[in-house]
Amino acid sequence: MPLVRISVSDTVSTDRRKQIADAIYDSMRATLNIPEGDRFIVLTAHSQDELIGDPHFMKMQRTSDFLIVHVTLRQGRSTEIKQAFYSKTAQLLQERANVAPDDVMIVLSENSMDDWSFGRGEAQFVLSAQASAPTK
Repeated sequence: MPLVRISVSDTVSTDRRKQIADAIYDSMRATLNIPEGDRFIVLTAHSQDELIGDPHFMKMQRTSDFLIVHVTLRQGRSTEIKQAFYSKTAQLLQERANVAPDDVMIVLSENSMDDWSFGRGEAQFVLSAQASAPTK
């Protein structure tokens, strides 16, 4: 966990898409305390009529580089940690992929441990919690 969905314009080059994904992963590692290798990203490129963001909502100056980052993660992080993630992500995207901060929209969706299965039809977080629970 987390699962990251990134939506970009189909005009964004393959190299730049990798820079975007890497910047977001590095931001999560720096701010959300995710373990190394916990990298599950779906990056989708959309045509102009499929990725729509009001260019001035919330007083932004959005361009054709507008992108959406939707992160699904376990609940429990403070507002301060989330703010640090937003800030670090915008910073790294600007530094590494030349994406202006006004072009970065981030949405976090939180869930609980039993909402994740990483394979084998098992809820690994639940099973590991049960295995480490003291027996009576």
